[in-house]
Amino acid sequence: METINNHEPSPRLNPLNDYIFFKVMGERGDEPQLIGFLNAVLGRSGKELIESLEIEENTSFEKDIIAGKSCILDVLAILQDGTKVNIEVQLSNEYNMERRSLFYWSMVYYRSLKGGQDYRELPNVIAINIVDFDYLPGENFHTCFHLREDADPSLILSPVLEIHFVNMVKWRRQREKDLAVPLHRWLAWFDCTRRVRSTLRRIPYQNNNR
Repeated sequence: METINNHEPSPRLNPLNDYIFFKVMGERGDEPQLIGFLNAVLGRSGKELIESLEIEENTSFEKDIIAGKSCILDVLAILQDGTKVNIEVQLSNEYNMERRSLFYWSMVYYRSLKGGQDYRELPNVIAINIVDFDYLPGENFHTCFHLREDADPSLILSPVLEIHFVNMVKWRRQREKDLAVPLHRWLAWFDCTRRVRSTLRRIPYQNNNR
């Protein structure tokens, strides 16, 4: 038996890889798991539960539409009430996350208005950002933002804008993780591959070939 201490174990599939996340959540046929994930992030229960949605597979914005800059959304879904949900995964910090998220949100909102439609027909748009770097101050791994009045935060201008950030770094720092909570279960699943890879790197590789 030969032991090779400097052998690097083969990498496992990372659920937060753009391609893998899209294959799991962003194609038609992925509706059941996407519904479960959205209900977990949005805290939907009872009569508010998301029961159906439509996954929009054409999620690219052409360059001529947005002044020469192209972008591709990770996952875009339309809920049964017409609300649109955009999910983005960002693994590295490019120091532009808040503006990037607002830009993507605005493009989904902009594209929702067809010729001749009234502004009142514009849907609510929810942006969900899963980031694998430490972003935003505070200890909360899940934050949510709306358009609120400065002096009276209970006064919301409109529910049309809702932006979530799910911070995987802060999630890993949580001492107690309650797997009875749906969002905790999802984040544990997203994180399991990373922890498995980390463990494997500490185990010497054994080659049984003689």
